[in-house]
Amino acid sequence: MDQSSTIQINGLAIRQRVIGAGPPVLMLHGWGANIDLLQPLALPLSRLGFRCFMPDLPGFGQSAEPAAPFTIFDYASFCIDYLDHHALPSAHYFGHSLGGRVGLILGADHADRIDKMTLSNSAGLHLPPSSFGRLRLKLYQNLRDALTAIGAPTLAQRLRRAYNQRYASVDFRNATPIMRQTLINVVNQDLLAYAGRVAVPTILIWGDNDQDTPLWMGRKLERAIPDAALILHNSAGHYAYLDFPDKTASIMRALFCDR
Repeated sequence: MDQSSTIQINGLAIRQRVIGAGPPVLMLHGWGANIDLLQPLALPLSRLGFRCFMPDLPGFGQSAEPAAPFTIFDYASFCIDYLDHHALPSAHYFGHSLGGRVGLILGADHADRIDKMTLSNSAGLHLPPSSFGRLRLKLYQNLRDALTAIGAPTLAQRLRRAYNQRYASVDFRNATPIMRQTLINVVNQDLLAYAGRVAVPTILIWGDNDQDTPLWMGRKLERAIPDAALILHNSAGHYAYLDFPDKTASIMRALFCDR
């Protein structure tokens, strides 16, 4: 039986799932994911005595798409509004990938609302393109703009589609126009400075085989966050918490219950 429900946050229909009883844990999924991928971790957490709050973020899963492109700061503000909706002064936090980005902002700018935090395979560090990649993008943009300027918008559109099909990520290609710009906004925001201001105890869960947010990112975040520890799940990939949900839940309980 699906335990999800729909609530309204700032005029957006938001799908959520709340399970368990005990101290609250706000749980956020990654880009292109939804609360169904949080459920395997929420179940052992609920058995360990926590109440897990899982929203589909705006534009994902069964939640409504925002009327205009979001920034990562908009997603952080959404989390505060979500806590307010449930009358939660504060909560523990879990975030995967995109949810990790949001967690870095919450831990830095809203530490009064976050008790302790676990981030799995967190994104948030900007990886600049190679010199060749920058040159390729510049040439494409110049040609596209030239075609538009000479009155050939159809050719410019064909070029855009061809370039995106060849070089854009799957996430970008599959997104709607609003969510494409949201993705651009999100990935271009380097959050290293925010990591340095995170003011809550933090555990970083990582997979040593992560190809999307490589292990060096986890080590860099561990050095940047003032009170952080990095724990590796051997042979795990980008969804390290899903590869070892019971182990991750036990680690989270140890952190959340530590006085």
